[in-house]
Amino acid sequence: MAFMSGASCRRWSLLGAGVCIFMLAMALIMQFGFGLEPCPLCIFQRVAVLVALLGFLIGICHDAGRAGRIVYGGIALLGSIAGALVAGRHVWIQRLPEDQVPSCGPGLDYMLDALPIQSVITQVLRGSGECANISARWLGLTLPGWTLIGFVVLILIALGLMFGRHFGAGKGGRQHPSLTGSEA
Repeated sequence: MAFMSGASCRRWSLLGAGVCIFMLAMALIMQFGFGLEPCPLCIFQRVAVLVALLGFLIGICHDAGRAGRIVYGGIALLGSIAGALVAGRHVWIQRLPEDQVPSCGPGLDYMLDALPIQSVITQVLRGSGECANISARWLGLTLPGWTLIGFVVLILIALGLMFGRHFGAGKGGRQHPSLTGSEA
C-alpha cells in the first residue's frame, strides 16, 4: 500500500472504517437479504468489527499525532485480532469431521439470560453444531473464511494507522525531504 505511506491518521482511519462498514453491511445483507441467521460465533465476529470500527471512528474525528495514532490503532488492532481469532476458530469448526463437531447448545439469547458472561464467552468459543453449518460459499471460501480475510486486512490497516507515519509523511501529510530527494 505505497499510496498510503505517510498517510494521516484520518486517512488510515477512513480506510479502516470503510472496510468495517463494508463487512457489517455484508453481514446484514446476508442476514436480512438472504435469510442466513448468524450463529453465536458470527455475532462475536460482528462485535469485534464494531470494536475495530470504534477505534477507526475516533481516529477520523481526531486526526491525532503519534500517541493518538497508537491508541486508536491499538483499539482497532485489538478488535481485529480478536475477530481474526474467532473467525479462525469458526473456520476450524467448519472443517471438523461430522463426528467431531460439537453438539448444538442453547441459543445465545438464552445463554445471555441464564449464564454469567464468562460462561457465555467460554460456551460460544467452544462452538456448537450450528457454527459448523456451511450456509454459503463464494469463490470456494465459506463466509467465516472471508471474514477472516477481512480481519487480516483490518489488522494491516490498524498497523498502518499505528506505525504508518514512520514510513513517510509527517503531520499534515508533508513528506520529509530525505524521502522526496529534495534539499531542505
